[in-house]
Amino acid sequence: MKNEKITSREVDFGKWYTDVVRAAHLASYSSVKGCIIFEPNGYALWEKMQSVMDGMFRETGHSNVYMPLLIPESLLQKESELIEGFAPEVAWVTQGGEKKLEERLCIRPTSETLFSDYYHNVVKSYRDLPLKYNQWCSVMRWEKETRPFLRSREFLWQEGHTVHETREEAEEETKQMLHVYETFFKDYLAIPVITGKKTEKEKFAGAEYSLTVEALMYNGIALQSGTSHFFGDKFARAYDIRFKDRNNQDAYCYQTSWGTTTRMIGALIMVHSDDNGLVLPPKIAPVPVTIIPIGESDEVMEQVDRICHLLKEAKIKVSVDDSKKSPGFKFAEAEVKGIPLRIEVGERDLKNKKITMVRRDTREKISYDLDCDIVAEVTSLLDTIQSDMYQRALKRREDLTFEAHNLEEVKEIMDKQPGFIHAMWCGDPACEAKMKEIRGTKSRCILENAKAIDDHCVVCGKKAKHHVVWGIQY
Repeated sequence: MKNEKITSREVDFGKWYTDVVRAAHLASYSSVKGCIIFEPNGYALWEKMQSVMDGMFRETGHSNVYMPLLIPESLLQKESELIEGFAPEVAWVTQGGEKKLEERLCIRPTSETLFSDYYHNVVKSYRDLPLKYNQWCSVMRWEKETRPFLRSREFLWQEGHTVHETREEAEEETKQMLHVYETFFKDYLAIPVITGKKTEKEKFAGAEYSLTVEALMYNGIALQSGTSHFFGDKFARAYDIRFKDRNNQDAYCYQTSWGTTTRMIGALIMVHSDDNGLVLPPKIAPVPVTIIPIGESDEVMEQVDRICHLLKEAKIKVSVDDSKKSPGFKFAEAEVKGIPLRIEVGERDLKNKKITMVRRDTREKISYDLDCDIVAEVTSLLDTIQSDMYQRALKRREDLTFEAHNLEEVKEIMDKQPGFIHAMWCGDPACEAKMKEIRGTKSRCILENAKAIDDHCVVCGKKAKHHVVWGIQY
């Protein structure tokens, strides 16, 4: 039975998304316009993402630091491309207490300036390098239109900032962190992604180039899901980050930055969830298994305790809903929260020496013998759910991936069913702008070393230079 609190995604995808956020108690609107409240379920999901990714960052040699929230205007202006790119979104502090500040302070929209200023003070020799830092924090960007997790004025993220002795080392870092994001999306979020290079128009302000992770939502709209930027020595020159190289000569360092945000929660919802609420992949679910007793007899509770103990011993996170609510209410609550697997233990099943497991992703009920190897069965089922969710998402993406050879085909595809469109491009920004006239279609990324579809640009017909994936974005 469909959850009555949730609009069907086939009827109104935007309303469905908001309904899932609210019904699953992920977030709530606040009195601060454009900012959301992370409710316990939503924050637990972010903490799980944070925990997994933090481990991946540490494995690649990164340490966590924390920079100030406020940035002096003079510091921000040292790199002109950065200030120009973020100027429309910057929030300013002009008064402290009752005193007007002599210099405006911006609330960080990103922290390249603060890291660069710090590196200017601490990098003196090639022996100090590399410095590979990451920061978990919130940032503020004064967005005009907001939507929970996808776009809000204050949001949570991680931002990596590294400084290197050579260009080659910095470029390798840029590629490595893109691969870390790609692995996280595939292996943990069960979301297939494409990776490539942003066009000059779409790259991060101040970067030499930007690499991106792009995911496709269930409705065919693209979501930029993570980026990794190579700065070359542009920030080093702007902030005078010099060091003595191996020949004892002054040299400028090379820098990178890379980041992902809480919009990954939005991606999880829009790729996997359904009309009954949230659907979570087991590897990223804060609690992958819940046990629901049906009745309160000694026999039922004894089996609940036994199963719970065995799963905890095997390091499988599990909860028990022993509240006074009805079994039907408990089932619906577990479902809307997206708990991957629920185990039902009831007197009727126990009489037949059975227990029931229910998959959240397919809502399939499976009966098991009471004396089965519960740890092995649960582990196997969770692995299957994780794999199946990825394969379903991959098939959906493939079904919504198209080729176009001219503008008429692009328009026909986008008017009928948006998705990823593979098409060739000459490299002219004017052609990129022309594509945008079709329902806001933008370049998602340039696929490097990809096979050419045509020898001509999809827009102007001139000689093509790049194989590009295009799409409508959130």
